[in-house]
Amino acid sequence: MSERHLIGLTVNGAAHEALVEPRKTLIDALRHDLGLTGTHVGCEHGVCGACTVLVDGEPVRACLMFAVQAENCDIRTVESLDDDGELSDLQRAFRDHHGLQCGFCTPGFLMLAEGFLAQEPDADRDEIREAVSANLCRCTGYQTIVDAVADTAARRRSTSDTCPARTSAEKEATP
Repeated sequence: MSERHLIGLTVNGAAHEALVEPRKTLIDALRHDLGLTGTHVGCEHGVCGACTVLVDGEPVRACLMFAVQAENCDIRTVESLDDDGELSDLQRAFRDHHGLQCGFCTPGFLMLAEGFLAQEPDADRDEIREAVSANLCRCTGYQTIVDAVADTAARRRSTSDTCPARTSAEKEATP
């Protein structure tokens, strides 16, 4: 039996511990040890992007990262997009623009887009198209995915323009 390591992971804001072999991938730890099956396993070679999660805000292929490498990192999976039982703005845009068909690649696209929009809130359609080209979809033809991400970006910009930015002290004081 191979050596195992007890690691601490922060996933979707919650602290978890897992006893993992050094060779266990992050995707396997998320799905098998933590029961977070929203992130999909596709090619297991880092090509398709179905396993994309955010690690410290950066889109990462969870099939290419070992779980032990994610210790002390902030990990977000597609389950984090849930807004008190409601779809997030990005998920609603994917639905409204028909940015999914079979749905297999959708969690990876959602997390890629979430990370991208956090870094590039003013991205134009060409930049969005370039970003989403990192993941593979065999059903949609990408146009509807670009439409969904562009719509989300525009709505988020519109909301941030009409609502004054709150200070961190104001955010902490809000119940």
